[in-house]
Amino acid sequence: MLDAASVLGDRVSAAIESAFGLSGVDPVLRPSQFADTQANAALALAKRIGRNPREAAAAINEHLDLSDVGTVEVSGPGFLNITVSADWIAGQLATLVADERLGVPRQERRTIPVDYSAPNVAKEMHVGHLRTTIVGDSLVRSLEALGHHVIRQNHIGDWGTPFGMLIEHLLEVGEDSPEADLLATDPNAFYQAARAKFDSTDDGGAWATRARERVVKLQAKEPESLEIWRGMIEHSKGYFHRIYSALDVTLTDDDLAGESTYDPMLAGICDELIDRGLAVESEGALCVFPEGFTGREGKPLPLIVRKSDGGYGYATTDLATIKHRARTLGADEILYVVGASQALHFKMIFWAAKAAGWLTRADGSEVTPIHVQIGSVLGEDGKILRTRSGAPLRLSWLLEEAVEKAGTVVAQSRPDLSDDERAVIARQVGIGSVKYADLSVAHDTDYVFDFDRMLALTGNTGPYLQYATARIRSIFRKAGLDPTQARDAVAVLEPTERVLALALLRYGATVAEVGDLQAPHRLAGYLFELAQAFTSFYDACPVLTADEDVRRSRLTLTAATLAVLDHGLGLLGIQAPEQM
Repeated sequence: MLDAASVLGDRVSAAIESAFGLSGVDPVLRPSQFADTQANAALALAKRIGRNPREAAAAINEHLDLSDVGTVEVSGPGFLNITVSADWIAGQLATLVADERLGVPRQERRTIPVDYSAPNVAKEMHVGHLRTTIVGDSLVRSLEALGHHVIRQNHIGDWGTPFGMLIEHLLEVGEDSPEADLLATDPNAFYQAARAKFDSTDDGGAWATRARERVVKLQAKEPESLEIWRGMIEHSKGYFHRIYSALDVTLTDDDLAGESTYDPMLAGICDELIDRGLAVESEGALCVFPEGFTGREGKPLPLIVRKSDGGYGYATTDLATIKHRARTLGADEILYVVGASQALHFKMIFWAAKAAGWLTRADGSEVTPIHVQIGSVLGEDGKILRTRSGAPLRLSWLLEEAVEKAGTVVAQSRPDLSDDERAVIARQVGIGSVKYADLSVAHDTDYVFDFDRMLALTGNTGPYLQYATARIRSIFRKAGLDPTQARDAVAVLEPTERVLALALLRYGATVAEVGDLQAPHRLAGYLFELAQAFTSFYDACPVLTADEDVRRSRLTLTAATLAVLDHGLGLLGIQAPEQM
């Protein structure tokens, strides 16, 4: 099943090739107030073919066969106004209603590791982790719906210098102590207590010395240090589970692939870069100098893969990571859902990996790494959202606050429900509002966090979409009908029915765009438009009180809308309440 734009675009492109011998020409489809679609290719082609736009449009029209789809007329300076027929719409809707995939295409299967969330062990997740977690989870849901083999990669920070002081602190307080439990309940408190000891000079720096020595033991795989480190990670997993459960994201322990995973590879990565002539000594450090990257005064910008003290940094780990994902995991594409501030870093990593040959497979095909850049969450002052003291805002607090505020809204609007019922809805609405506010804007742009706007039942918000699904379920409760059983033929009679039907037929193409362009905001925008189209339809077209044949038709159209809204919200990771 194809939406109208896909069908018409293919037909117009084919007509252009027949008329002028030009293949692959963009049909330039645009919305039109005079038809369903307007093809403006003739205006762009006119100069190229040496004819005026209206003559070009007429020539295209002569070769354009839309007899099974609708009608077309040339208008204005060279527009092709195309109107699809009610019968074609009805036929496509029948296919959609019968299709459990709702028109979502099954694309050629690709293996796609997706790196997202990436919190740190023994540190609390803050608002900066919100977007990478939410956007990444929506992308993996959408890619899986399109038929791809998605490998979730939660690249947690579980290695490095800070673990010396963390292990020493855990040894002092005891692994079974209440303070150790903070690793799962309040990681920041545990980290800050360890940091305070590390920075203290009361003991002449003896504690800090022991912490540094502990790092050496850990990196040397000393058994006691490793055992304590593993226990610390287990504590932190409890915290991760709590946040991911609250956010309703699909990450599990099986998806953990932290920095420590790649530690055994780092020396070999450096050796291979040296052997390939890519890494050279510079001021005591081992560096790769990617072509075209310069710093101050035009000097070549180094990617440091081994520090002057022999240690390794993020660049070395990221190079090991990309090699592992390309070679061991068999990736076709690799998505890095990471902050926009890391753009330069990842460009240099991708350059080095390609130059090292890690992104070229045995058959000569290329692995494509993509940095899905994530913008910042801002406060009302336009600066990165923080607490009043300037500290990063704890993600757990933000989610709890969202649920609490949603609870107030639900209590006011539904006093007839029990406390337990309102609590369930409040959690769905609160978390859904936060996720939708994030996903409704392009992932690489910043947005201002505003609870009042997010929780509004009107406008482009999560609660508006959730209310639309609840409203439709209410219609079927009144009808005494299971919406999955509404599968009658649809007769597109009224203008608002037509608009809603055509919107439904765009769903599969929209999901494909999300996967192809890494753009969940396109799905969010589509769902909002669909909900608006349904509201206009419902206001203009009686459903339950219509004559029997019309009633069945409109119930089927309503059920299809519910199915698409439910499925689309699911791809965004947003739950749809039964009632609101």
